[in-house]
Amino acid sequence: MENVKWKKDGMFLYLKFQISKFKTIIMLFAFLGQIFTGSAQIRVEKNINYAGNTDVKNMLNIYHKKGDAQNQDVIVFIHGGSWSSGKKETYWWLGRNLAKKNIVAAIINYPLAPNATYKEMALASAKAVKWVQDSIANYGGNPNRIFVMGHSAGGHLAELINVDPQYFKAMGIANPIKGVILDDAFGLDMDEYLTKAEKDDVYTDFLRTFSADQKEWQLGSPLSYVSNVNNPHLIFYGTKTYPAIQIQSKRLNKELESLNVPVKLEIIEGKKHVGMISQMIWGCNQLYQSIINFLKES
Repeated sequence: MENVKWKKDGMFLYLKFQISKFKTIIMLFAFLGQIFTGSAQIRVEKNINYAGNTDVKNMLNIYHKKGDAQNQDVIVFIHGGSWSSGKKETYWWLGRNLAKKNIVAAIINYPLAPNATYKEMALASAKAVKWVQDSIANYGGNPNRIFVMGHSAGGHLAELINVDPQYFKAMGIANPIKGVILDDAFGLDMDEYLTKAEKDDVYTDFLRTFSADQKEWQLGSPLSYVSNVNNPHLIFYGTKTYPAIQIQSKRLNKELESLNVPVKLEIIEGKKHVGMISQMIWGCNQLYQSIINFLKES
């Protein structure tokens, strides 16, 4: 194992754009032009409850193209935020960009720490996927082509419900996930991280989610169940992201290769943790083409 300092998930650190005022204005106009051009093509269904209640933590938004298109691939996106922050509304641009590329997108909320543990978050995420399987045909999606994508802590939850069978078993269904897309996923091995990480305030915050019991750290680590994986994976991480993410993403890739599971690892030059998702604000970003190719090949 590399000798590194294990750093915290920084989902909501401020982005520091080192560009001139002129360039900022040009980029803003380009972005707005892209949004207005594509908005007329897209339908947005907001605040659908996937758990049979009225709680905002169990709601999702659907983004899909107008018209009669059917059987489109579906991506369920699980946001990051150290398991304690984040909301679906932040990622409206991701939903629209995917829909414009003929992918039905479901952007979900889930319960957060300190009011929920990782198990409750994972169970909610599995409920959302089940709702998508049952209902996405109404929005042009193919219930047999559901892919799950997550950034940061959302990547952890996406992989956890994919590899630990208890979550879909609790829903009374077999795992419906066709493939997994991990964008700078944090926490693939929480036992390793919490054993090695600096014992700071953020470390203490993570214990709210995973408890102080090392057995729970192991049970909450997707890499503990890697032998259960049989669906294709696309893994991204940035060259300037946290060492823990780089180490564990490479490890997951290597272990899937050893199991002959289809997997592709893409290392994105110059990107930090937040930048790995914020770059996708732009519909022309390279990650979209990688995702499209992955869907076609899966």
